[in-house]
Amino acid sequence: MGLNFTEYMAKSKHTPPLKVAELFAGVGGFRIGLEQAKGYEVVFGNQWEPGTKKQHAFEIYATRFKTGTHSNQDIATVKVGDIPDHDLLVGGFPCQDYSVARTLSHATGIIGKKGVLWWQIHRILKEKQEAEQKRKGKQPRYLLLENVDRLLKSPVKQRGRDFALMLASLSQLGYIVEWRVINAAEYGMPQRRRRVFILGYLKGTPLHTRISKLKDPFDWLLHHGTIAKAFPVKTNDEFMLPPERHFTISGDLADISERFRGTGNESPFENTGIIVNGKIYTAKTYPAYSGKRTTLGDIVLKESEIPAEYFIAAKDMPRWKYLKGAKKEPRQSKLGHTYNYSEGPIAFPDPLNKPARTIITGEGGRSPSRFKHVIVTKSGRYRRLTPIELERANMFPDKHTEGATDARRAFFMGNALVVGVVERLGKELKRQIIQKPSSAKKELCPA
Repeated sequence: MGLNFTEYMAKSKHTPPLKVAELFAGVGGFRIGLEQAKGYEVVFGNQWEPGTKKQHAFEIYATRFKTGTHSNQDIATVKVGDIPDHDLLVGGFPCQDYSVARTLSHATGIIGKKGVLWWQIHRILKEKQEAEQKRKGKQPRYLLLENVDRLLKSPVKQRGRDFALMLASLSQLGYIVEWRVINAAEYGMPQRRRRVFILGYLKGTPLHTRISKLKDPFDWLLHHGTIAKAFPVKTNDEFMLPPERHFTISGDLADISERFRGTGNESPFENTGIIVNGKIYTAKTYPAYSGKRTTLGDIVLKESEIPAEYFIAAKDMPRWKYLKGAKKEPRQSKLGHTYNYSEGPIAFPDPLNKPARTIITGEGGRSPSRFKHVIVTKSGRYRRLTPIELERANMFPDKHTEGATDARRAFFMGNALVVGVVERLGKELKRQIIQKPSSAKKELCPA
């Protein structure tokens, strides 16, 4: 078996690329971000859309990226031995129920509910760990995962349980794990998209060792860590300790699944945190950014470039205005029950001097909708956003999803992440990995 990345770095003056496996790849947002960050080589990408005959996203992925192994099968059927060894595992895994149950024999193993994709990540990491113990492969040294921010609060009846399970399972596999909820627009990017990003460092890596030796992990979270350097933060009062929470997650995963819950109706996990050897450190932080900001107006095409079908017909305007407007009206359920329905207004048209709202999977198509973006042109005409503009809102290259229908391209962008977030995290992760111990010590222990 060859040298792992950390060993190679210790023996070489050159910086080799980190090998990457991309799961739930979609149309390749993680890959684009890491390739733009430089220093990464994607050796494996898996994308599978259940319930559809035509694998639209995979076709785009395979067309755009020519290197590495492309896998188009249910990840649950992929043999771990068929996934090349890699340094970094990345993926934006779908949201499902993450609970676990004991085996019938009450063994220490767990059974994930059928089809729950988080446990496929767990399976891959565990089997890679077992292969390394047998000197037949290696466990990924680093993790970079993404999900919706409500993951920190789910499920409703056990606030925080799902995230606790993930953190505990990764900790038991030897990782220190930090997380941050990042709104891309708060760091100058063109879309208001909030997602939780999760970074893991395996025991034996310089970063795991560095963090383990810290007397105060909040120094890593707030000042010198990977996410903190890429996306600076502040607390309510920078001269006082943040409103941190300390607690330990213990027991096997089945115990955590059954018993974990937050205080009252609140999750114990704030938007920033880390788990070190089973102990959680978490705090509420706020973005500290004063750089350039990109607005929706910065990324839209010229009016002359817009196909006619994207302009809204006058006859459809009343319906658009109704759906976008505030409502307080009686409605009737399917069972005949009458109830009072109310909702606030959504900006109509969308302001061009602010970042785009979060793109959803139903953004495509001509039919009026409360959630689709609508802007007004200089000539006063109302129109929807084109696929290229939706790609730009996620910081994808223009025409990256070309080849699919416009509705499908909008669906891709509703499922995608903001590439710029991954690029910044990728640059900083690589910097942290190759940083000399003396430099790291100065950062973490300033005079």
